[in-house]
Amino acid sequence: METVYEFVLPKGYVDSVGEVHRRGKMRLATAGDEISATRDPRVLSNPSYLTIVILSKVITELEGMEMVSATLIERLFTADLAFLQDMYQRINDVEPPTMKVVCPECGCTHEVPLNFTQEG
Repeated sequence: METVYEFVLPKGYVDSVGEVHRRGKMRLATAGDEISATRDPRVLSNPSYLTIVILSKVITELEGMEMVSATLIERLFTADLAFLQDMYQRINDVEPPTMKVVCPECGCTHEVPLNFTQEG
């Protein structure tokens, strides 16, 4: 089973001397990563920071950088952040649960996503 995945950022992280870093590695997330991220003081004061903290835990390498921190993730271009969020969801199989339903009109079986947060 593959647990570490390589990536190439669409734009790249630009460091303090103007060097661009695009290649990196992301590992599968653990339950501990997600639990500890939700307890992070930055997340407690700003829940939208959760993505930053989790990515800083699972991105194990960015070429030429000594370490990957939340501060580094904050400085990524939005295109790179969106790329990494999508990759995180794909490699960790973060998909909504589904349920098989039968259409009352045609009798066909369909698989539909369940959304437990949607009202009505």
